[in-house]
Amino acid sequence: MRRYLRVVALGLACGFCSLLYAFSQLAAGPERGAGGEPRAAAASWLAGGGRGVVSGAGSAGPAARPGRADRFVLKTQPVERMHLAVVACGERLEETLTMLKSAIIFSIKPLQFHIFAEDQLHASFKSRLDSWLFLQTFNYTLYPITFPRENAAEWKKLFKPCASQRLFLPLILKEVDSLLYVDTDILFLRPVDDIWSLLKKFNSTQIAAMAPEHEEPRIGWYNRFARHPYYGETGVNSGVMLMNMTRMRRKYFKNDMTTARLRWGDILVPLLKKYKLNITWGDQDLLNIMFFHNPESLFVFPCQWNYRPDHCIYGSNCREAEEEGISVLHGNRGVYHDDKQPAFRAVYEALRNCSFEDDSVRALLPPLELALRGTAHTYCGRSYGLFIKQLARSVRERVARAPRAT
Repeated sequence: MRRYLRVVALGLACGFCSLLYAFSQLAAGPERGAGGEPRAAAASWLAGGGRGVVSGAGSAGPAARPGRADRFVLKTQPVERMHLAVVACGERLEETLTMLKSAIIFSIKPLQFHIFAEDQLHASFKSRLDSWLFLQTFNYTLYPITFPRENAAEWKKLFKPCASQRLFLPLILKEVDSLLYVDTDILFLRPVDDIWSLLKKFNSTQIAAMAPEHEEPRIGWYNRFARHPYYGETGVNSGVMLMNMTRMRRKYFKNDMTTARLRWGDILVPLLKKYKLNITWGDQDLLNIMFFHNPESLFVFPCQWNYRPDHCIYGSNCREAEEEGISVLHGNRGVYHDDKQPAFRAVYEALRNCSFEDDSVRALLPPLELALRGTAHTYCGRSYGLFIKQLARSVRERVARAPRAT
């Protein structure tokens, strides 16, 4: 009997020790996981209201603060950033900043801007963009204008100053998978997210997306005047170009210079040498030649994503814009800055003068609509409703997303 009692007492003592050890491990659980590594709790980007974090700010969790334990280390989920590139030279500073502002105002996911500019513009870009960083919806990087040493002078003067820089983006931005390139005279009338989503519609062979140069062949430039191959019936316009650059870097392109297929980095210089005396629109012509030989590689998106004066000065000929409104406005031929197409200029000035505050965005529409009605005597002004149709939806959605005061 005495031996039996000793065994029971020993068992109770062992059980009590085991319980003490288990409780000590539970207490340490939030701090350490298996193997002594910190155990991370889940945290969502949505907790920040859906807005991105400016590089170098807001990314350190409690454990990164001096004197704090790592008990509540948070593992933030990666945020998909939409990459947007632009090339600015000469007198394009204000125009480029207005384009960037339109992207910021309406977009939902955070943006990463890649700005290629002449050296003398860098300080002005930095000053203005730094003043916007309080928004925490974008990051930016400034780059110098760079061309291959061979033919550098020819590349720079090929069309407009620095325009052909876009051809080298897949080679310069080697770590960027996908990119939306736009000219400086672009205005976003709806979130960049919507055109970015077209990347998911690419089939397995498509590497880039552009809109047709013309909808109406009778007024087309390429089919009437081009002295080189071009894509499709009327060519394509490169002012808005969505790219899967990983695929672009990997692809071997068919061409009319050699029987061997060439990669992106190898085809540009030979293409320039062969066609430099036959091209009018510079880098856009070279892209047309390239996709003429590789038509399976191009996704063609509707004209509403690259709406230009050519879509209205000869009568309204962009069916998608008539149905849904203009998504991306392209004020080529300098129409934002002269009186030739006052409807384009009215939209540009409205967005240039708009601030990021919700009240300013909400107040954007009434004066703009009034200004557009005043352009009804012009060719493009006759279609003034197209200029505000999609923009009105974008403003309503932006206002609806705004956090409400409690």
